[in-house]
Amino acid sequence: MINERTLILVKPDGVRRSLIGEIIARVEAKGYSIVAVKMMSADRALLTRHYAEHEGKPFFEPLVEFMMSGPIVAIVAQGNRVIEGFRNIAGTTDPTLAAAGTIRGDLARDQGTKVTQNLVHGSDSPESAAREISIFFPELV
Repeated sequence: MINERTLILVKPDGVRRSLIGEIIARVEAKGYSIVAVKMMSADRALLTRHYAEHEGKPFFEPLVEFMMSGPIVAIVAQGNRVIEGFRNIAGTTDPTLAAAGTIRGDLARDQGTKVTQNLVHGSDSPESAAREISIFFPELV
């Protein structure tokens, strides 16, 4: 699907560490197009919508608190198999286990916090991507 899109979030730890350019460079180096970018402070309402499937789980509140702890950068990337491709360059969610050469494997580490701080989020399916993009970029729907 040539026009597949995904939502990428540079989380507060990535913004704090000035890794926005590095992360975007890796997406572009893979050959994907950046369709939209915005830096923002996410509020509880937006994050509750974004993480709705996790509401009620033990990590939900620490995750929302972490995501509200500083600015985030929301990105829409486009390209053939971009959802799968970005998830591969992001690496596994546990930065200790993420392979070298991935964003998390090269740049993240276990911070010993209540919730894993792993620099980025990427949509996990076309359905999730459409839902998440509509939350962060309603103007693109």
